[in-house]
Amino acid sequence: MTAVRIPGRARVVVALAAFIGLVAFTWPFVVAPGKFGSSYAPPLIFGALMLLVLAVVVAEISAGGIDAKALAMLGVLSAVNAGLRPLGAGTAGVETVFFVLVLAGRVFGPGFGFTLGCTSLFASALLTGGVGPWMPYQMFGCAFVGLLAGLLPPLRRRWEVPVLALYGAFSGYLFGFLLNLSFWPFSTDPNSSIAYLPGLPFTEQWHRYLLFDLATSLGWDTGRAVTTFVAVLVVGPAVLTVFRRAARRANFEPTVRFEAPPGESGTPAADGVRSRSVDTAVESVAPTDGLPLG
Repeated sequence: MTAVRIPGRARVVVALAAFIGLVAFTWPFVVAPGKFGSSYAPPLIFGALMLLVLAVVVAEISAGGIDAKALAMLGVLSAVNAGLRPLGAGTAGVETVFFVLVLAGRVFGPGFGFTLGCTSLFASALLTGGVGPWMPYQMFGCAFVGLLAGLLPPLRRRWEVPVLALYGAFSGYLFGFLLNLSFWPFSTDPNSSIAYLPGLPFTEQWHRYLLFDLATSLGWDTGRAVTTFVAVLVVGPAVLTVFRRAARRANFEPTVRFEAPPGESGTPAADGVRSRSVDTAVESVAPTDGLPLG
């Protein structure tokens, strides 16, 4: 069950942001270099647009989509990921942040996972000095990891951790696959058989990119996938328990139930007692800040 639910308008904003991010990653199949006056213009334009979209998403969610307790949880987990990332720093493909994104997205929901992916990489970039034109793409790549983790279907308890571990391995490859799209058109000799060539049919362009991805980053992506798979298997059960206990105690979405006291339904006495119990319940849920009711 999703611990942090996002209302309809914020869901639309997250969906639009995810769509724009997908377009920003797949622009080589849509826009040829040179159409904006410079070969490097498209990724810069899309990078600036992605930062703007991320700002809108965070503002929309913090304005009412996530309450103060969920924002506090978001800040804590972003700080944890920012502290964990330098432990691996991508050496040999080892990444130590993805298992937290997967588990948090699973417990707290897709909207929370999407936002956590953005804020984690942003905080990590500030901490490690990794700010650059690649940062928006890294933020969106991690946002997709958290988003998809929250969209996984309900699972039985015994299957949950193995499935999350498999998804963690898949997310390691997915992140590398997406990030390579952002610089593929500029990193290869145009005469190479795996280089990006504007004007080619989509199928041939796609084939060239698959070969490029396999030849340049398969080893790094495998290291990331194995790290995430093992981390989820080893610490996943304990972390899921901690996250769910924190969600229960934080009570992100308190459920108000009104129960009538014992008595015959419809009698004046029962109706009067029911009315008083409802008023008492409303007073206990909605603080009055010292102002008299009524």
